[in-house]
Amino acid sequence: MKREWTALYVLMLPLLLVSMDVSVLYFATPAISADLHPTGTQQLWIFDSYGFVLAGLLMTMGSLGDRIGRRKLLLMGAAAFGGASLLAAYADSAGTLIAARALLGVGGATLMPSTMALLRTMFTDPAERTKAIGLWSGVMTGGIALGSVRSGILVEHFWWGSVFLVNLPAMALLLVLGPVLLPESRDPAPGPFDWVSVPLSLAAVLPVIYGLKEIPSEGWHPLYVVSITVGLLFAALFVHRQRTHTAPLIPPALLKGPGFAPALVLNLLSALGMMGSAVFTTQYLQSVLGKSPLAAALWSLLPSVFIGLAGPLTAWLVQRGVNRGSVVAGGFVTMAGGYALLALAGTDSLWLVLAGAGVLACGVVAIMSQLSDLAMSAAPVERAGAASSLLETSSEFGGALGMAVLGSIGAAVYRHEMPGTAPAGSRETLGGALATVGQLPRAAGQSLLAAARNAFTSGMRDAALAGAVVLVLAAVGAAMTLRKAEGKP
Repeated sequence: MKREWTALYVLMLPLLLVSMDVSVLYFATPAISADLHPTGTQQLWIFDSYGFVLAGLLMTMGSLGDRIGRRKLLLMGAAAFGGASLLAAYADSAGTLIAARALLGVGGATLMPSTMALLRTMFTDPAERTKAIGLWSGVMTGGIALGSVRSGILVEHFWWGSVFLVNLPAMALLLVLGPVLLPESRDPAPGPFDWVSVPLSLAAVLPVIYGLKEIPSEGWHPLYVVSITVGLLFAALFVHRQRTHTAPLIPPALLKGPGFAPALVLNLLSALGMMGSAVFTTQYLQSVLGKSPLAAALWSLLPSVFIGLAGPLTAWLVQRGVNRGSVVAGGFVTMAGGYALLALAGTDSLWLVLAGAGVLACGVVAIMSQLSDLAMSAAPVERAGAASSLLETSSEFGGALGMAVLGSIGAAVYRHEMPGTAPAGSRETLGGALATVGQLPRAAGQSLLAAARNAFTSGMRDAALAGAVVLVLAAVGAAMTLRKAEGKP
């Protein structure tokens, strides 16, 4: 086996764990609440601090890796991730756990762009790089689904801290084998590091991500609209500084690479479709079909079975001469087909929903693997870290936007479909209806539950139709823009 492929497999395990940490607390929350007694606000931050810090620091860490060395930053991140995992596992207060989750976000922000940047430098053969990036995309997509299952199994047999301790062997393996197998690479003439852009990037990313993630559950509250507006204003300042500074954090010339800017936009749209569906499918399995959290997580693994095949199959099609624009457009059409299946679901459609989720996931992997390959090939080797960080940041924005837009459509339909005579708390969310059912006489409770499940399913169907329309338009855009990027008429 070539050294590059051995190094890739070493990178895959920590990458899998970083992606799994997004959802690893789903089943550990009750045990954490019983042990640490967090307030409602603290519980939210235990969940969100990891994702917020990771999203906010991606651009900074990608650019830093280009300057100090991607392998060096990767190993520093692995040490930080391992140390933060140990701190989280034995946290004795909610505040300590929040701080540990934030440190995990710092480590994750170094690991994700560094692994992709190293693939760019390790695999000089375009065909092999395409295969490697396909595997990378599959691991990233599958890890989010596996995180909740890992949590459920470990919490059932051990204590809640075990969900963090399993990170340690993988990070130790990377620290031992990384210096031997991974080549060092950096920008030979990076210029001074633009420290002013670091807080500007945080101020641009975090308020927008926060507002978009809160809107699906809380509605278009003025606080969240203001948060998004403030973030966009800082984004404008950040862009201005990148255009005028002599050594910017993200060089504007990077966006002028053939196909790079279209790849960012299309990557955002694919993440929008992926996370927009997750808002509904997870709730559908638990709250509409009545599955336990662990049973719902295990059922949700079925669509992941096909993820491992989607990346290599897509790479094979490209190597056989199929135009990349056509492949990506086909991925968007596949995603739209997954949404079409969701739009046909009723209140007892387990297999249809799982099939829709599986089809959609295959489309996501096909799209992301090709767009990542296109963007990283278009970027200069010395800017591989910055290029990777932009791709990851676009995914974070796309995911938050998908939850906000499609989640809002589903919530609006739910409120419209619920009877005006239903208790006030049950007319806002399905979760509110489930909480109200136990307080009513049996017949009234069953009637309310049926109405709420029907209303939620109607909202899911309408949101799926909207998502399908967006993805079909994205398919048209991909076919047009990527053919131009590859210089084909």
